[in-house]
Amino acid sequence: MHAIHHTDRAILDHPTHAVWEAIVDELNGRTTWWHPHNTHQPGPTGPQQEGGTTTTTVHTGGVGKPGPKLRFTSTTTHATPDARLTQSHTGHFHGTTTYQLTPHNDGAQTLLTVTFATTPHGLAKFLHKLTNLTAKHTTATQRALSNLRHHLDNQK
Repeated sequence: MHAIHHTDRAILDHPTHAVWEAIVDELNGRTTWWHPHNTHQPGPTGPQQEGGTTTTTVHTGGVGKPGPKLRFTSTTTHATPDARLTQSHTGHFHGTTTYQLTPHNDGAQTLLTVTFATTPHGLAKFLHKLTNLTAKHTTATQRALSNLRHHLDNQK
């Protein structure tokens, strides 16, 4: 049983290939739509392919602001371009994140489903006992999805 198991969804007015590209760019550290909460640093092999890695830093107070920083390294276990990316992670969080992209409205839109299933460790476990990390994760992810929508709209 995971201490945090939550799914967030958004319908984006863009085809799956554009959403896939935006996710890959973010996980490679080329964009910052997941700010102010998360930053990403890719490993030697990018996260868009199986075996690729990304280190995520969760800035609990926001990027550049005071507050604990939680880190986890994700390794891609499944990558189907324009459809699905699954990563397993270790560090302050042990578990998986899955990005599922489903064509919607004859392919003009994408239903993006982000599932975070994890167990906090170390400092994250301590913080989870003090505060509702699931709610904080959901708030941060919803903000990121809103930022993603804006990012994609500006790419048109």
